Amino acid sequence: MEENLFRHINIRKENTHVPSGTPDDLEAYCKEYEQRIQESGGIDLQLLGIGANGHIGFNEPAEELKARTHLVRLAEETIEANARFFTSRDEVPEHAITTGMGTILSSRKILLLAQGESKAAIIRQLFESDITTNIPASFLRLHQDVTVLVDKAAASLVPKHILELK
Repeated sequence: MEENLFRHINIRKENTHVPSGTPDDLEAYCKEYEQRIQESGGIDLQLLGIGANGHIGFNEPAEELKARTHLVRLAEETIEANARFFTSRDEVPEHAITTGMGTILSSRKILLLAQGESKAAIIRQLFESDITTNIPASFLRLHQDVTVLVDKAAASLVPKHILELK
C-alpha cells in the first residue's frame, strides 16, 4: 500500500493503517489492531478492491464470515490473481491478516474500486445477487455510504439501468 498508493497521495503516514503480515503473536496482534481502530475513533474511509470471487479485504467466500481482524487462508483464485506481484507462484502468501466484515461495515465511508474485464462478472453479481457469505462484497449493500467506482470494462456486464457510465 505504501509503494502503490500512500506515497502518491497527500496523506500523513500516521493516518494510514494496514495490518502487518508478520506479527509475532497473531491472536494478540489482531486484538490490538481492532483496539487501535476503536481508540482512534473508528475507520473514516475504508478503501477496498474486490476479488473475482467477491472477496473484499481478503474476506474470502465461506459459510460464515468473521467480524473482526483475523488470519484467513486465501482462496486459490486469490493466490493465482496475486501471483503477478511476485517473482514466482511459490512466493505468494497462502494466508493474510484482514479486517473482518464487521470492522469494514463499521467504517463511516467505503470506497470500492474495480477495473478490468476480469472483474465484470463479480461486479454484476455484486448488484444482482442476494446478500450472501458466498459473495462477501454483497454485504456492502447493507452500508449507508458506499461508492463503487468501476471502469467501463468492469461495468460491461452490469445492466445500464443500474450504473451511470461516464
